Amino acid sequence: MLRESIQIKSSLTSLKLFNFFIYGTMVIFTSFFQLYLQDVGMKKFEIGALMAMGPFVSLFANPFWRYCGDRLLNMKRIIIIMMSGALVLVQFVFQADTYASVYLAMILFFFFQTPIFSHSNSLILGYIEDTPYKFGSFRLWGSIGWGVTAIAVGQILDWTGISKVSSLFTAVLIIAIGAVLVLPPLKRSSESPTLYLRGFLNIMSNRYFLCFILMGLLVSIPNAMNNTFMSLYITELGGSKRIVGLAVFLSSFLEIAVFFLFDRYMKRKISWMLGCLSLVSLLFGLRWLLMAEATQPLQVAAIQVLHCITFGGFFYVGTQLTLLLLPRPYRATGQAVYTLSWSGLSGVIGAFVGGWMFQNFGAEAMYRTGMLFALIGAVGFGWMWYLILTHGYKLPLPERKEDPDEDLTI
Repeated sequence: MLRESIQIKSSLTSLKLFNFFIYGTMVIFTSFFQLYLQDVGMKKFEIGALMAMGPFVSLFANPFWRYCGDRLLNMKRIIIIMMSGALVLVQFVFQADTYASVYLAMILFFFFQTPIFSHSNSLILGYIEDTPYKFGSFRLWGSIGWGVTAIAVGQILDWTGISKVSSLFTAVLIIAIGAVLVLPPLKRSSESPTLYLRGFLNIMSNRYFLCFILMGLLVSIPNAMNNTFMSLYITELGGSKRIVGLAVFLSSFLEIAVFFLFDRYMKRKISWMLGCLSLVSLLFGLRWLLMAEATQPLQVAAIQVLHCITFGGFFYVGTQLTLLLLPRPYRATGQAVYTLSWSGLSGVIGAFVGGWMFQNFGAEAMYRTGMLFALIGAVGFGWMWYLILTHGYKLPLPERKEDPDEDLTI
């Protein structure tokens, strides 16, 4: 019994280390790779076009790897395959010497890399199923890894130069793979949202859910622009890699506190949630206005504190609102649509449009456009709030059944 308890604690420690290092790996790529591309001569639009391939490829890679996981019933093995593929292919990315070879290597790299986040969540859920442990206590280690690694790598790259980013990425990813290898076997995969055609057609006929997705897309596009080009903006203002790392750290260190507050004080009412989304969209608009007005790199870093409230608040409330807008049979599909629109489609549009605007009109114009998008989203959510508050809301599909847990109080 004692030996079994020690093994469980050891495996859970490895799971925490995996989250720390896999999120650390991803922050190296998402925050510093653009600086490497600029250093080797790419223009901002070319960088945007290249980074847009990630969310585009993820639209196909996520269902493929999810299907493989369901077939093998071994999420641990799938995670190892994806990380190993990313480890091998990233070497070709950094060794490529032509645009064609860079794009080909990146497409293949993204096919293995982009689904790792969602599958890592499934891995956690699989290991803690039927245990007293909570998901948040493991996800917390991902946020810590994200922030700490950003600070450390920014400092190291200031000393060594941006060319060493490939070595740092490789080293941290190898450690993450090692943390997974020592985990005990996981026999089955946790449930995950699956996109079915029938469910998709039904939920997209729900005008409120469709408006929610469209307004969310408008709000998320400038967020994708910022994620892609913030590091370039900081260096354009004269900032160092250390300040880039500081900005990334400040964008994540309050994330868990925001989730905790929403989890504790969120009212399970559609109108209340729409009011929250309208307010968060206004805060997004303020954030982009401040970014447009920034003249010092440290100002840009400080503004990133708003990311915890804006991104964390929007994604959390949007996830909960999806559950209330749709009947139970279509909720999983609805969550998949919401996630794909927020992190997939918006990422493609944001990287392309942001790169074009940044290169031709400058960062100020890019962020002011983002502010306009956010304000339109705020008005849209406010209008939805008014309609539901005055006319009420009913689940429009005939599959609805009485459920004591469903509270659609407006």
